[in-house]
Amino acid sequence: MAEPVVGSTGGARPTMGDVAREAGVSTALVSIVMRGVPGASEATRRRVLEIADGMGYVPDRRAQKLRQASSRLLGVVFELQQPFHGDLVEQIYAAASRRGYDVMLSAVAPSRAEQVAVQALMRERCEAAILLGSRFDADALGELADRVPALVVARSSGLPGVGAVRGDDVAGITLAVDHLAELGHRRIAHIDGADAPGGSDRRAGFLAAMDRHGLSATATVVSGGPTETEGAQGMQELLEMSAPPTAVVAFNDRCATGVLDLLVRRGLNVPEDISVVGYDDSRLARIPHVQMTTISQDATQMADAAVDGALAQIAGNEAVDLVLAPHLVRRATTGPVSG
Repeated sequence: MAEPVVGSTGGARPTMGDVAREAGVSTALVSIVMRGVPGASEATRRRVLEIADGMGYVPDRRAQKLRQASSRLLGVVFELQQPFHGDLVEQIYAAASRRGYDVMLSAVAPSRAEQVAVQALMRERCEAAILLGSRFDADALGELADRVPALVVARSSGLPGVGAVRGDDVAGITLAVDHLAELGHRRIAHIDGADAPGGSDRRAGFLAAMDRHGLSATATVVSGGPTETEGAQGMQELLEMSAPPTAVVAFNDRCATGVLDLLVRRGLNVPEDISVVGYDDSRLARIPHVQMTTISQDATQMADAAVDGALAQIAGNEAVDLVLAPHLVRRATTGPVSG
């Protein structure tokens, strides 16, 4: 049995400071070693890793990764409560596996900020970070890109050094408006995404499409968001209008689910009374008793493009902003205007 390291914590979970004291170096230097970035000599790196292993500072699996030239690991940050992110994660696993990579996930939740989720990935020595629907501003994205190749999905990065894979939100919302106009709808409303990624483009695309159909006078936009609650609140506001819309385009499928729930509780029929269009073609839209008409962002295509983009950046290629074309998926929640 191996002898315990002198100065170990005696069973308590060791900290980076414990490793630093045992190795006789600064905590900052231990951090450099653990993150696998330049700044420590090879001898110091080996010594710190050996001491950390002996103290049980990191699991053996992680310690092995720290000794490898390449971790073959892609970090993915996603929002736990967004169904489309779950679809993307499933496809990213498959895409990464086909290319000989594994995936490390870190979730954003109401109780867990995106910055915390990203920091957790950095401790795992991922070769690149893929952020789904990130809400990071330019400064935060720039700081991340200084540490590791970074790519965002479902939004533009706005930075030349950060890649992006996204659907054409203006084109997608235009498809929804075109579909409803062809069904004879004139009073069409949009429950927007507020400040969610893609929200401003979808809002602008809706208004432009309504104008192109000569329907600006009956175009209505109400504040919403990406959740069921926000969708229901937006629909409640629309129903209180003197002339409620005959069709609604929701920010995403989750928002549309809240719309549908409120309509059912109010005794209104879909699509006979009101047609509803979602966005994403997530698993929510495909539930048998829902069968939601929606705008599809192909999760498989987006995942393949995101993994390819991340690997290209790892190889030293320039970051690319890739825009993919969405398409309409017509199901049971839209129909001709009644009357």
